[in-house]
Amino acid sequence: MNYKTRIIVFGALLAIMSCKDNSKKEIEVQTVKEEAIINFQNKGHELVYHMVEKVGNYQKLRSKKDVVYTYTYTTPDGKADISTEKYIFEGELSYGKYKQHQRTLPQLEGTMEQAYNGKDYWLKVNGKLVNDTTALKRVMFSRPTNFYWFTMFQKLLDPNLNYDYLGEKEVNLKTFDIVNVSFESKNEKPTDIYQLYINKETGLVDQFLFTVADFGVMEEPFLMQMDYEEVDGFLIPSKRKYKKSTWNADVTDGPWILVNWSNIEFDNSLKKEVFMK
Repeated sequence: MNYKTRIIVFGALLAIMSCKDNSKKEIEVQTVKEEAIINFQNKGHELVYHMVEKVGNYQKLRSKKDVVYTYTYTTPDGKADISTEKYIFEGELSYGKYKQHQRTLPQLEGTMEQAYNGKDYWLKVNGKLVNDTTALKRVMFSRPTNFYWFTMFQKLLDPNLNYDYLGEKEVNLKTFDIVNVSFESKNEKPTDIYQLYINKETGLVDQFLFTVADFGVMEEPFLMQMDYEEVDGFLIPSKRKYKKSTWNADVTDGPWILVNWSNIEFDNSLKKEVFMK
């Protein structure tokens, strides 16, 4: 290799290194700009944001388009609901087909289907539409509730939420940051409250207290505890149990209600026809 050739090669290498360096700087600047866009209300808001990024944010969830999974809900007396749940994230479409419904509309015998198609709620038993008002009210509660529980962590960054950092607390030799999340009230109507116990070591929510405003459960919250599984890059709290508690998260002697999400599959190319009557 002659002297002129060496200069050309050296110059090319410098150009490549410079491009890489500039590219790296551009990425760093872009990252800083993206982070600067987020205006955290307080430390609690920031902790929730980083927790959601860890489990998988809503943008990432929407990119999967839909999910199908088996939902099993068992009460202490042994009664259970077992349904195949199907959701399309765009529009929050929700469908459930119950092969067993001992706690949800148990008076309706046979295979039960219920859905929200973006406009209407509907209910079928053994393939026939049911127009009973009381039964449809239960559908209007269970469809958005089931969808919300599955997407809860992602939706904790929705607009019109308030975050309060309540400090640290040690539980069973683990240290948690406690964040209270509440909804802005309309017409002074009570809204649900979630009190998150974010594990300082893992950044995940190990447990949380919650109310059910629709059923007047405000003074004595429920305590939910969870175990996670990894599915398609998401950390899903698929094994859950809850029971009545206090606002100090005291574990009572009462029995647990068990909730299990299994056979979770994303991106199933679900058609909107599935959610139509």
